[in-house]
Amino acid sequence: MTDSAIRIRRATSDDLALILDLIHALAAYEREPDAVKATPEALARHLFGNGFGRGPTAECLIAELDGVPQGFAVFCTNFSTWLAKPGIWLEDLFVRPDARGHGLGRALLVELARLAVERDCGRVEWSVLDWNEPAIGFYRSLGAIALTEWTTNRLTGDALRRLAAS
Repeated sequence: MTDSAIRIRRATSDDLALILDLIHALAAYEREPDAVKATPEALARHLFGNGFGRGPTAECLIAELDGVPQGFAVFCTNFSTWLAKPGIWLEDLFVRPDARGHGLGRALLVELARLAVERDCGRVEWSVLDWNEPAIGFYRSLGAIALTEWTTNRLTGDALRRLAAS
C-alpha cells in the first residue's frame, strides 16, 4: 500500500470512452479480447439515458488513483423474493494491472456496500471466473462467500431469440 489518493466517483457521459477502454481491458484480462460488442451509443443509452423507458438500466463508478482513472465497477439492481428487497448485482469490477495493490478494488466495493445500505438492499452479488484466484482471494478477504451450490445460466444470441419467438 502507498499513500496515493483514491477517489471513487459516479461516471458521467464524459467517461464513455474511458468506460469502453476499461471494458476492453477487462475482456483482455478475462481472455476474451474479441468478445466485446459494446458501443459508446449503447453504453450511453443504458448508463446515462433511457435504457428501457425507465431511465438508466445500469450504473458505473470510476476509481481514480492520484487523479488518474484506473478502474471501474458497473452494477444494476436485482431483487430477492426471499428478502423482499432489492439488491445490487455487480456486473464488472476491474482495476488496471499497474494500479492494483493500492486499494482501488476495495474502495469500489466499499462504495457499492455503502450504496446498498443507503438503498435498503439486502445484498450485493457478483460472479468471478473460477480461475481468477487473485480476485477470489480478494473477495474472501472482504468477507464474501462463494455460492458454490449455484450454477450460473445464460441465454444469449440465437438461443435467446429462439426462446423469445417460441
